[in-house]
Amino acid sequence: MSLADLFILAVGLSMDAFAVSICKGLAMPRASLGKAALVGLWFGGFQALMPLLGYLLGSRFSHYISSVDHWIAFILLGLIGVNMIREAFSEEEAADASLNAREMFMLAVATSIDALAVGVTFAFLNVRILPAVSFIGVTTFVLSAAGVAAGHVLGGRFEKRAQIAGGVILILIGCRILLSHLGLIA
Repeated sequence: MSLADLFILAVGLSMDAFAVSICKGLAMPRASLGKAALVGLWFGGFQALMPLLGYLLGSRFSHYISSVDHWIAFILLGLIGVNMIREAFSEEEAADASLNAREMFMLAVATSIDALAVGVTFAFLNVRILPAVSFIGVTTFVLSAAGVAAGHVLGGRFEKRAQIAGGVILILIGCRILLSHLGLIA
């Protein structure tokens, strides 16, 4: 996986956290740098942890299914992407301004479940996992902190667009992996 592919993947995975961060910022009467950093740490930390856990799980059985790994990556990324797009159109309740540990933990886990599945695909693709999860975590940290600030300043206008963009990016990466393994693109 190239650095450009990893960057695009990291941005795609970050979109759920970015959307929730926008909601947090929107709900905050005062959005400080410390609050933005705290939200970024929660989301970035879990976006780094979950693919690592997925990678460890996937590594245990990747040699059994290496002949179909590209199909698994395609299906998982496609399903995650479609789910992100579907969630963008759902009428779920927006996040509130609370930054208590229990709520942030639940939001961080919820927004990083897709990263767990991506971590499983990393095991099939022989990705250097520590640099990859670090990159994903840092990208999510930056986008989440920026999301708090953007939500506070701009409101919720871009939340759905961010989730849709993230879903489309993941679907396209899955297609690229499949087409590459089938020899249809370089």
